[in-house]
This record gives sequence, C-alpha cells and structure tokens, in this order.
Amino acid sequence: MMKALTRKEQIEKKATALFKEKGFAATSMRDLATVLGIEAASIYSHIRSKEEILHKICFRMADEFFQALDAAEAAGTSATERLVEAIRAHVLVLTKNTEASAVFLNEWRHLSEPSHSEFLKLRDQYEERFREIIRFGVKNREFEVPDEKFAALTILSGLNWLHTWYKPNGKMSPNEIATNLSAMLLNGLKTTK
Repeated sequence: MMKALTRKEQIEKKATALFKEKGFAATSMRDLATVLGIEAASIYSHIRSKEEILHKICFRMADEFFQALDAAEAAGTSATERLVEAIRAHVLVLTKNTEASAVFLNEWRHLSEPSHSEFLKLRDQYEERFREIIRFGVKNREFEVPDEKFAALTILSGLNWLHTWYKPNGKMSPNEIATNLSAMLLNGLKTTK
C-alpha cells in the first residue's frame, strides 16, 4: 500500500505535470491552485515560489543521474561494459518519472542564479563522465571516434528524447530500451557480415 502524499508532495507532483504540459514560464501559481482545488494563497504556506519547485525537481533529478552513473561505472570493467551500463542507468532514471525528466531536460533554463550556474556545472560534470568512459575506450582500442565530446553528446542527445515517446505500457520495458539503444549507439546500423 502506497503512503498518502503530503500536501507539499501533492503540490510538487501537480506542478511537475503542469511544467511539462505548459512549460515553467506559462504555469502560474493560480493554475497550480486550480489543479489542486485550493486557493492560490494557501499554496504559499507550503512553498515559497514555483521556482522552489523547479529547483527541487532539477537538482533531485541530477542527484538521481549521478547516483545511477556511479553504480553503472562500478559495474563494468571494460569501457564497453561501463558505457552500456551508463546508458542503462540513464534510461532507467529517465523512464522512472517522465514528467520530472521532461522538466529536468527542458525547464532548467528558468532557474535563477546561482542555481542556474550550479545546474550547468553539474550538467558539464555528468557529460565529462561519459567522455571519460569514451576516452578509456579509445585508449584501450575498444572505440574509434572522431571526437570524444561529439560522441558523448551524440549518445546523450539520443537518450534525452526518450521522455517524449516512452510509454510505461509500451512494447519495450526500460531495460529492453536500454539494451537496444546501447546496441544501436555502440554498433550503429551496420551488419557484421
């Protein structure tokens, strides 16, 4: 049995859905109050601003991505194994909550300083971790890439659209998606004939 959400958790959940649907800038506190069925003024007894919610979503998701990546890197010894597990970890975080994933990927631009700069620093650190795996693979002659940054950005770009088409009751599970994406991203579309 799932525990009931606190009012603050309800506000965050509804705000996440609205931010995904309408965008952060187009969502008002009045919109949020209407969806919750409460007066707009009463929301402020639970949160300071809608940016507080955005901050919480973005930085919580960043923590989830880093924790998943830490576990993924520890699980593999070769660069190929580490990259496959990093892709799987990324997919599993994205598919766990597609509304929060969409907000994380699209609405972070609305964070004010210093949160905006902190978020960009985390994003760069995360991307660098993928580049490190790719560098390791190039060094060990597992990978041949024209540019490690290009390779990392191509992989992450391919993964980060997942929230737009993934369906929990769809044809493939998150693990199957991760396996298939890893195969395509690492091997391309060529046959081995």
